[in-house]
Amino acid sequence: MTLKAKRRKCRGCREWFEPVLATQLVCSIPCAKLAGPALRDKKRAADKRKSVREAKQRLKTRGDHMRDAQKAFNAYIRERDQGKPCISCGRNDGEVRAQAVGGTWDCGHYRSVGASPELRFEPLNAHRQCKRCNRDMSGRVVDYRINLIERIGQSAVDWLEGPHEAKKYTIQDLIEIKLAFTKMKRELAKERADG
Repeated sequence: MTLKAKRRKCRGCREWFEPVLATQLVCSIPCAKLAGPALRDKKRAADKRKSVREAKQRLKTRGDHMRDAQKAFNAYIRERDQGKPCISCGRNDGEVRAQAVGGTWDCGHYRSVGASPELRFEPLNAHRQCKRCNRDMSGRVVDYRINLIERIGQSAVDWLEGPHEAKKYTIQDLIEIKLAFTKMKRELAKERADG
Protein backbone atom coordinates (compact mmCIF):
# COMPACT_ATOMS: atom_id res chain seq x y z
CA MET A 1 0.00 0.00 0.00
CA THR A 2 1.43 3.37 -1.04
CA LEU A 3 0.46 6.42 0.96
CA LYS A 4 -0.59 9.56 -0.86
CA ALA A 5 1.49 12.59 0.03
CA LYS A 6 0.22 16.01 1.01
CA ARG A 7 0.34 18.93 -1.38
CA ARG A 8 3.85 20.00 -2.26
CA LYS A 9 5.73 22.30 -4.60
CA CYS A 10 6.91 20.83 -7.89
CA ARG A 11 10.70 20.65 -8.13
CA GLY A 12 10.46 21.68 -11.79
CA CYS A 13 7.94 24.52 -12.17
CA ARG A 14 7.70 25.42 -8.43
CA GLU A 15 3.87 25.29 -8.56
CA TRP A 16 1.77 23.47 -5.94
CA PHE A 17 0.38 20.07 -6.95
CA GLU A 18 -1.31 16.97 -5.47
CA PRO A 19 1.13 14.02 -5.77
CA VAL A 20 -0.21 10.57 -6.66
CA LEU A 21 2.61 8.84 -4.73
CA ALA A 22 4.38 9.88 -1.54
CA THR A 23 7.73 9.88 -3.41
CA GLN A 24 6.53 12.04 -6.31
CA LEU A 25 8.59 15.26 -6.53
CA VAL A 26 7.31 16.77 -9.81
CA CYS A 27 3.88 17.41 -11.27
CA SER A 28 4.50 16.25 -14.86
CA ILE A 29 6.97 14.64 -17.28
CA PRO A 30 8.21 18.01 -18.65
CA CYS A 31 8.93 19.11 -15.07
CA ALA A 32 10.73 15.81 -14.43
CA LYS A 33 12.97 16.51 -17.43
CA LEU A 34 13.56 20.01 -16.12
CA ALA A 35 14.21 19.00 -12.50
CA GLY A 36 16.02 15.71 -13.21
CA PRO A 37 19.56 17.04 -13.65
CA ALA A 38 19.27 19.29 -10.58
CA LEU A 39 17.96 16.42 -8.44
CA ARG A 40 20.71 14.14 -9.75
CA ASP A 41 23.37 16.77 -8.96
CA LYS A 42 21.88 17.26 -5.49
CA LYS A 43 22.01 13.49 -4.84
CA ARG A 44 25.61 13.29 -6.08
CA ALA A 45 26.61 16.18 -3.80
CA ALA A 46 24.90 14.49 -0.82
CA ASP A 47 26.65 11.20 -1.64
CA LYS A 48 29.99 12.99 -1.86
CA ARG A 49 29.45 14.72 1.50
CA LYS A 50 28.56 11.36 3.02
CA SER A 51 31.68 9.67 1.63
CA VAL A 52 33.89 12.56 2.85
CA ARG A 53 32.29 12.32 6.30
CA GLU A 54 32.90 8.55 6.36
CA ALA A 55 36.51 9.00 5.18
CA LYS A 56 37.14 11.57 7.93
CA GLN A 57 35.66 9.15 10.46
CA ARG A 58 38.01 6.38 9.26
CA LEU A 59 41.02 8.69 9.54
CA LYS A 60 40.30 9.63 13.15
CA THR A 61 42.87 8.49 15.66
CA ARG A 62 42.13 7.08 19.10
CA GLY A 63 42.97 10.53 20.50
CA ASP A 64 40.38 12.15 18.22
CA HIS A 65 37.75 9.69 19.43
CA MET A 66 38.80 10.32 23.05
CA ARG A 67 38.29 14.08 22.56
CA ASP A 68 34.87 13.50 20.96
CA ALA A 69 33.78 11.22 23.84
CA GLN A 70 35.08 13.71 26.43
CA LYS A 71 33.25 16.56 24.70
CA ALA A 72 29.96 14.59 24.74
CA PHE A 73 30.46 13.63 28.41
CA ASN A 74 31.23 17.23 29.42
CA ALA A 75 28.15 18.51 27.57
CA TYR A 76 26.00 15.92 29.35
CA ILE A 77 27.33 16.95 32.78
CA ARG A 78 26.68 20.63 32.09
CA GLU A 79 23.13 19.78 30.96
CA ARG A 80 22.53 17.49 33.96
CA ASP A 81 23.65 20.17 36.43
CA GLN A 82 22.01 23.11 34.67
CA GLY A 83 20.64 25.56 37.21
CA LYS A 84 22.82 24.23 40.04
CA PRO A 85 25.51 26.49 41.49
CA CYS A 86 29.24 25.93 40.93
CA ILE A 87 30.33 22.84 42.88
CA SER A 88 33.35 24.72 44.30
CA CYS A 89 32.38 28.35 44.96
CA GLY A 90 28.58 28.11 44.99
CA ARG A 91 28.06 31.01 42.58
CA ASN A 92 24.92 30.85 40.45
CA ASP A 93 24.29 31.54 36.75
CA GLY A 94 23.88 35.30 37.11
CA GLU A 95 27.04 35.79 39.16
CA VAL A 96 29.12 33.63 36.83
CA ARG A 97 27.79 35.22 33.61
CA ALA A 98 28.66 38.68 34.92
CA GLN A 99 32.34 37.72 35.14
CA ALA A 100 32.67 35.28 32.26
CA VAL A 101 34.62 35.87 29.10
CA GLY A 102 34.44 33.14 26.46
CA GLY A 103 31.80 30.91 28.06
CA THR A 104 30.73 30.38 31.61
CA TRP A 105 30.62 26.75 32.71
CA ASP A 106 32.97 23.77 32.59
CA CYS A 107 32.58 20.14 33.50
CA GLY A 108 34.91 19.96 36.49
CA HIS A 109 36.30 16.59 37.56
CA TYR A 110 36.86 15.97 41.29
CA ARG A 111 39.59 13.41 40.57
CA SER A 112 41.37 14.93 37.58
CA VAL A 113 41.58 13.13 34.26
CA GLY A 114 45.38 13.15 34.53
CA ALA A 115 45.45 11.67 38.03
CA SER A 116 42.57 9.20 37.56
CA PRO A 117 41.93 8.54 33.86
CA GLU A 118 39.75 5.56 34.81
CA LEU A 119 37.20 8.04 36.26
CA ARG A 120 37.13 10.45 33.32
CA PHE A 121 33.66 9.24 32.20
CA GLU A 122 32.25 8.64 35.71
CA PRO A 123 29.24 10.97 36.29
CA LEU A 124 29.77 10.97 40.08
CA ASN A 125 33.27 12.36 39.53
CA ALA A 126 32.19 15.32 37.37
CA HIS A 127 30.00 18.32 38.14
CA ARG A 128 29.19 21.72 36.71
CA GLN A 129 31.91 24.15 37.73
CA CYS A 130 32.54 27.77 36.80
CA LYS A 131 35.52 28.37 34.55
CA ARG A 132 37.22 30.52 37.18
CA CYS A 133 37.28 27.71 39.73
CA ASN A 134 38.09 24.96 37.24
CA ARG A 135 40.77 26.68 35.19
CA ASP A 136 42.13 29.61 37.15
CA MET A 137 42.02 28.04 40.61
CA SER A 138 42.96 24.44 39.69
CA GLY A 139 39.52 23.12 40.55
CA ARG A 140 39.40 24.39 44.17
CA VAL A 141 39.52 20.75 45.27
CA VAL A 142 38.98 21.35 49.00
CA ASP A 143 35.76 23.32 48.44
CA TYR A 144 34.78 20.87 45.68
CA ARG A 145 35.11 17.94 48.15
CA ILE A 146 33.06 19.68 50.86
CA ASN A 147 30.21 20.40 48.44
CA LEU A 148 30.54 17.00 46.76
CA ILE A 149 29.90 15.24 50.09
CA GLU A 150 26.69 17.28 50.42
CA ARG A 151 25.60 16.36 46.88
CA ILE A 152 26.44 12.67 46.59
CA GLY A 153 27.22 11.54 50.16
CA GLN A 154 30.34 10.48 52.05
CA SER A 155 30.27 6.84 50.87
CA ALA A 156 30.26 7.87 47.17
CA VAL A 157 33.16 10.29 47.78
CA ASP A 158 35.07 7.53 49.59
CA TRP A 159 34.49 5.27 46.58
CA LEU A 160 35.80 7.99 44.22
CA GLU A 161 38.90 8.43 46.38
CA GLY A 162 39.54 4.68 46.60
CA PRO A 163 41.50 2.52 44.18
CA HIS A 164 40.08 1.81 40.73
CA GLU A 165 41.03 -0.59 38.00
CA ALA A 166 42.81 1.05 35.06
CA LYS A 167 40.79 1.21 31.84
CA LYS A 168 42.09 1.04 28.30
CA TYR A 169 39.37 2.40 26.03
CA THR A 170 39.21 1.03 22.50
CA ILE A 171 38.03 3.19 19.62
CA GLN A 172 34.72 1.30 19.66
CA ASP A 173 34.35 1.95 23.40
CA LEU A 174 34.91 5.66 22.83
CA ILE A 175 32.38 5.79 19.97
CA GLU A 176 29.80 4.07 22.20
CA ILE A 177 30.55 6.42 25.11
CA LYS A 178 30.10 9.43 22.84
CA LEU A 179 26.79 8.12 21.47
CA ALA A 180 25.49 7.22 24.95
CA PHE A 181 26.25 10.60 26.52
CA THR A 182 24.98 12.49 23.46
CA LYS A 183 21.70 10.57 23.71
CA MET A 184 21.42 11.15 27.47
CA LYS A 185 22.06 14.89 27.03
CA ARG A 186 19.43 15.11 24.29
CA GLU A 187 16.88 13.30 26.50
CA LEU A 188 17.60 15.61 29.45
CA ALA A 189 17.22 18.70 27.27
CA LYS A 190 13.93 17.33 25.87
CA GLU A 191 12.60 16.59 29.38
CA ARG A 192 13.56 20.10 30.49
CA ALA A 193 11.84 21.66 27.47
CA ASP A 194 8.68 19.53 27.88
CA GLY A 195 8.35 19.82 31.63
